[in-house]
Amino acid sequence: MDLSRAYIQEYINRARQAQKQYESFTQEQVDEIVKVIAKTVYDNAEYLAEMAVKETGMGVVEDKVEKNKNKSRMIYNSLKGKKSVGIIERDEQTGITILAKPMGVVAAITPCTNPIATTMSNSMFALKGKNVIIISPHHKAIVCSTKTVKMINAELKKIGAPADIIQILSQQSRNNTRNLMSMADVVVATGGMGIVHAAYSSGRPALGVGAGNVQCVIDRDADMEDAVSKIVEGRRFDNGILCASEQSVIIPADKFDEIMNLFKKNGAFIITDSDKKTAFRQVMFNDGTMSGQVVGKSVQDIATLAGVDIPSDAKIIIIEADGIGTKDVLSKEKMCPVLTAYRYDDFKDAVEIARANLEIDGKGHSVSIHSHNKANIEYAGNVLSVCRFLINQCCATSAGGSFLNGLAPTNTAGCGTWGHNSFSDNLTYKHLINLSRVAYYMKDNPVPTDEELWN
Repeated sequence: MDLSRAYIQEYINRARQAQKQYESFTQEQVDEIVKVIAKTVYDNAEYLAEMAVKETGMGVVEDKVEKNKNKSRMIYNSLKGKKSVGIIERDEQTGITILAKPMGVVAAITPCTNPIATTMSNSMFALKGKNVIIISPHHKAIVCSTKTVKMINAELKKIGAPADIIQILSQQSRNNTRNLMSMADVVVATGGMGIVHAAYSSGRPALGVGAGNVQCVIDRDADMEDAVSKIVEGRRFDNGILCASEQSVIIPADKFDEIMNLFKKNGAFIITDSDKKTAFRQVMFNDGTMSGQVVGKSVQDIATLAGVDIPSDAKIIIIEADGIGTKDVLSKEKMCPVLTAYRYDDFKDAVEIARANLEIDGKGHSVSIHSHNKANIEYAGNVLSVCRFLINQCCATSAGGSFLNGLAPTNTAGCGTWGHNSFSDNLTYKHLINLSRVAYYMKDNPVPTDEELWN
């Protein structure tokens, strides 16, 4: 056995020993463990946010504090009281009794863009289903991810949780991550498409996510001021680093100037000069690929790289694209506070702009629509190939679940086969449990005659 596999095997051995102990825990004990994980991050939100920004150089401390607090609250609230141990459902009509059982050792690959909240949520989902978890952090976020796990484990020890139900690799390398994925029972991969593809090639069941490129459509009947403020907030939040962040805004042509003025009032700086547009393209994309030097950076940092002066209080940058889809690289995902604008005449044209942009990047993830026209909303819902449609909401902070919508709170959003993923839901504990079905004999069930069946 090579050194990497031997190293990972030690983690697997500890995990399996921990799970043997954990399997005897009651639902009440499991729920207390899940609560402690969330509360630890909530109570240390500021400290962990500062550590994450300092180590990764990405995002905004205040926004990460908000994310750490809100995600811990929302995810715990969504899991509280849910059955995940033993018999979780009885259906007297069908005679089926469903029992939940753990999948085993979960390998969780976490990103540098969201190292604290993702470590927390994946641990909560895994342990809610009586699994154990081994985390492989991004190499740019080892310190803050490790500190998060150590703080959680210190609190879990106080309530008698088995040691090693949450572990994190002390040595980060591609070989270690690959071996972890191939030796665990199930893989959860949150991050870039390279690691997601590796997860699906690991030989183990995998839950990986797709890229985001959220298209925002403003309908003619929308509350324009509300829509603009939410889009600016979504593009600004944490320096636009979330995969659910607003990326493009598609605006009625006859209201374009009015809406752009609203954007200016809300802190947007508008780029119209052709040379400046070119400068931003060159800074943000290298041969059509997103440049790492702008990911999670402020508008001021990005403008400096592009050689463009902008006001110190600018919240986001807006550039009107010169074409849709492949005609302008700015139609792709931009993991920084730069928004691309488009004009449309008919609502169907707006949907076509969104479709063309999604075809080159972000197909499967999410779309934001600001509208009160149910027919238009459902038209877009039928035409566009994404798993989430956020209506009159800030997509960045709502696509991963919210107290004000029905989506499961998460930090890992599946994109279906459109995004080359195995699931299309918001990841939660239900994706990390096996279900056994006890089928009772139902002697009084009606059996149709051939005539009843075929006629």
